[in-house]
Amino acid sequence: MAQITAALVKGLRDRTGAGMMDAKKALVESDGDMEAAVDWLRAKGLSKAAKKSGRTAADGLVAAVVAEDGKSGALVELNAETDFVARNEMFQKAVSDVATIALGTDGSLEAVSGAPSPDGEGTVADMITRLVATIGENMTLRRTAKISADSVASYIHGAEAPGMGKIGVLVALNGSGDLAEAGRKVAMHVAATSPASATVADLDQALVERERQILTDQATQSGKPANVIEKMIEGRLKKFYKEVVLVEQPFVMDPDKTVGKFIEDSGAELAGFQIFKLGDGIEKAEDDFAAEVASLTNS
Repeated sequence: MAQITAALVKGLRDRTGAGMMDAKKALVESDGDMEAAVDWLRAKGLSKAAKKSGRTAADGLVAAVVAEDGKSGALVELNAETDFVARNEMFQKAVSDVATIALGTDGSLEAVSGAPSPDGEGTVADMITRLVATIGENMTLRRTAKISADSVASYIHGAEAPGMGKIGVLVALNGSGDLAEAGRKVAMHVAATSPASATVADLDQALVERERQILTDQATQSGKPANVIEKMIEGRLKKFYKEVVLVEQPFVMDPDKTVGKFIEDSGAELAGFQIFKLGDGIEKAEDDFAAEVASLTNS
């Protein structure tokens, strides 16, 4: 019997997009013959993933999970091509499994992708490849995150199933009191406002400088003295911070106080937050169905 080396398995995976265990089994079944192994995978429907890898995956689900002790939470986004897949129980289970696995890692995409899959058949990445072949759509584990504190709360907006939907938020608080409830309310606020940072200090300085330059150009056109212009700029920057910085924003459940004040009144300090919006930033090609049909009839 031919020796099934790691290089041989990798070569078959590169050609077919099959999972590690499936590729190894195919080579065993075909006694190491690469072409026969490719045919074996095709016959089993396990080489479809590679053909679908070029398609844009902008739908899918975001999932959030919090540890039993409430001190850590994980957020994942698993994309697929259509929103129909989000209602598929097999896909939903995969998303839930990946979120749970993320909770047991450092939260990085590399760590989650390389973690053992729940079924013991290779890694999480291998599991997703097999799911592509089974469901028939391209899928991508786009991003993952994990945060820890005295208390971590989660919120899912547009839920398709428990713990997963279109928007996922984690909020981490340190302190005493009912942190879980306070965190849940702040998480709902984050879902509604999508702040760019937790504090002014955390805000991307390139973004601040860009805003300052715009405000400077606007203020200069007023023709007012330099000292007045400087005050105008600083005043408008404070307004900008109230729009994009979490602790500076008016709290949606009580606009008379900021989120920072609400957290302080709750006996807590903000340790951090994460928000994933499904497909955020992905350019999805719009298909021209009529043109597609025309091209088929004319060919």
